[in-house]
Amino acid sequence: MYFYTGGKNGKRQHGKRKNISPRTDPVRHGQILRLITSERIANQEELRRRLYMQRLRVTQATLSRDLQELRLVKTAEGYRAASALAEETAPIAPLARALSEFLLDIRPAENLLVLKTPPSGAQPLAAAVDGAKFPEIAGTIAGDDTVLIITPNKRQRESLQQKIESFVGRPLRSRAS
Repeated sequence: MYFYTGGKNGKRQHGKRKNISPRTDPVRHGQILRLITSERIANQEELRRRLYMQRLRVTQATLSRDLQELRLVKTAEGYRAASALAEETAPIAPLARALSEFLLDIRPAENLLVLKTPPSGAQPLAAAVDGAKFPEIAGTIAGDDTVLIITPNKRQRESLQQKIESFVGRPLRSRAS
């Protein structure tokens, strides 16, 4: 396979590609599916490294798009096919599922609600919270293991906290406000 690049002093150069090359979607998708079914893949960076070891170079943006196209979801056990999850468990709301999988602690503070998760759990939990479209939420910010939910006032934060706790169905180490 040949490639073209701008060379020295703006001159065109042609040459052979190294033996690490981008592949077409079907090949890459097949390798992603094979990896997630045979191994526990904790995050996108680990999956990207495993693909690179198989001579598949992929950017984080492409990998993220592939995961969406393949309908893979991140769970506590690593990436899984959404259809496999649906077969294993009774259908539950995405928020309830995300809360049960990722929420460790709720920490209220005036009009703020801090949700603690395991490492890499904040992004999927924040996405589920945003997807629920609670009217009490003014904004949501997610880090690696923390989701910060901003509400307009303390009363709406308390209302939101009660709703979230009702989804969880287990006691949390909630600190007093």
